[in-house]
Amino acid sequence: MITRIVKMTFDPQKVDAFLALFEEFEFKIRQQPGCFYLELLREKSDGNVFFTYSKWVDNEALERYRHSETFRMVWPQTKASFIAPAEAWTLDGREAGVI
Repeated sequence: MITRIVKMTFDPQKVDAFLALFEEFEFKIRQQPGCFYLELLREKSDGNVFFTYSKWVDNEALERYRHSETFRMVWPQTKASFIAPAEAWTLDGREAGVI
């Protein structure tokens, strides 16, 4: 299992449009094969900074999503609202108690 964290910093005037877009596509993203979890987090001290936190069965599932029609519809619109480049981390993980 992998965890994907993406940090996004938005133009303050485009935050509401991003939130509407996320709400529109959230279900479709969650339904992607291999996606176990998706959460949108907002920085408490800077309301223009958001993180997506998602869990995937493996890197191949994440890559399939990144080449999907859903991603092609969401990412260009999201990226156009940034005031700083996105930062992303892909982390290996395991459930607690599993060795």
